[in-house]
Amino acid sequence: MPRTPADAPADAAVAPLPAVDAPPRRRWWILGVIGLAQLMVVLDSTIVNIALPSAQQDLGFSDGDRQWVVTAYALAFGSLLLLGGRIADLFGRKITFLAGLIGFAVASALGGAAGSFEVLIVARAAQGLFGALLAPAALSLLTTTFTDARERAKAFGVYGAIAGAGGAIGLLLGGVLTEHLDWRWTLYVNLAFAAVAFVGGVLLLQRATRDKSATIDVPGAVLVSGGLFCLVYGFANAESHAWSSPATWGFLLGGGILLAAFTWWQTRTAHPLLPLRVLLDRNRGASFVSVLIIGAGMFGVFLFLTYYLQQSLGYSPIRTGLAFLPMVGALMFTSALASTVLIPRIGPKAVVPLGMGLSAAGMAWLTGLDLSSGYASDILPALVVAGLGLGLVMAPAMSLATEGVSAEDAGVASAAVNTMQQVGGSLGTALLNTLSTSAVADYLAGKDPKDPAVLGQAGLEGYSTAYWWSAAFFAAGLVISVILYRRGVPTQDPGAAPVVHM
Repeated sequence: MPRTPADAPADAAVAPLPAVDAPPRRRWWILGVIGLAQLMVVLDSTIVNIALPSAQQDLGFSDGDRQWVVTAYALAFGSLLLLGGRIADLFGRKITFLAGLIGFAVASALGGAAGSFEVLIVARAAQGLFGALLAPAALSLLTTTFTDARERAKAFGVYGAIAGAGGAIGLLLGGVLTEHLDWRWTLYVNLAFAAVAFVGGVLLLQRATRDKSATIDVPGAVLVSGGLFCLVYGFANAESHAWSSPATWGFLLGGGILLAAFTWWQTRTAHPLLPLRVLLDRNRGASFVSVLIIGAGMFGVFLFLTYYLQQSLGYSPIRTGLAFLPMVGALMFTSALASTVLIPRIGPKAVVPLGMGLSAAGMAWLTGLDLSSGYASDILPALVVAGLGLGLVMAPAMSLATEGVSAEDAGVASAAVNTMQQVGGSLGTALLNTLSTSAVADYLAGKDPKDPAVLGQAGLEGYSTAYWWSAAFFAAGLVISVILYRRGVPTQDPGAAPVVHM
């Protein structure tokens, strides 16, 4: 059982955690190393989005295939996070952290040098795999390095700011690199991040005693990873096959069966990958669903609005990245407002549904964009409304998804939150891309596909379809959050373990 600040002062000479021996000066350097690694993992979820139109033109892959550049990373990352946390316990946090950095750098170099779409997808999946090793190890290192309550609050404040701003940094950095260098540099840049973090990790991190009692739930990992892959692949297949095709419904059915088997197995195994007690509380269950929906909606709007801005309106990559910043700023503002003011006073039952409603309204607003839409008059208001809504959902959901978990479940609960976000992004991107490309094909039926005006309008049909479905996701989230969240202000158990998110 880890020692809490209530048990003893941080500097007391009783059973200190391993990292407490490090001088305060080194602890903050360690925070810098961990923060840099976390920034690399987080910004990779968005940095490639801005470069995607350029990569598609260079490698010649289809609109139906483009979603795999985003989905391959998110799916591998999300489905393996829980397993990555157990590997860090079993083999040691430092060695797992360093191995994750090396693997992430190698995968990034492979993606940057990719000469074909297939190689790029393999590289993106490998990035997700090693990110799933790196992120839980970084989180565990931060938890064990900062044991004083005040220092820990500051450290996790910095860590949370990095996680929150990473998406915005990725959008802007992706635009700069794509416009002034080449889309490949959105992947090559990770080598610089990884090199600095690796040197810092070797010099500063201490090798901790391994948890020899830790075991890996291999059957659970295989079932959940296989089930998620089948669901995503089934939705993606619907773009090139009919929904009635076995290549579509067969994978969807198989994914559902594997996930059902995973749920059953978690009730039978002695060391479950995801103990079901983590999910069964009403507030936590509502929060996990909310995080899933947020992932689907955010990934979707980033992908399709990027293509609209660059291909329909002719924005440069840098201008595209800048166009998203007001949305991210609105998201961060309402996240802070919800965490510090709204949830402590009125609770989630009003706040989260309001955020879902605003998000749905923002997505519906985007459906009205056309080839002559202006940024300030048409695009900016919709982005700000969507950002305000996303922030009202994200902060409460991330926090309440781990409310009241026991100390032994703290790590897996935190990893599960991030798994839901990444899996939501994978499923949402696959489904929205399929629906979008189908709408384009339906519009082009019987029309001249070489006519630029026809092609431009076809693209708008595809984007509008994706936005309407995103709005539908958020509308469903509004209903679910109204039903599931308990009334009143959540009460924090003083004995509960501190939990943070990647």
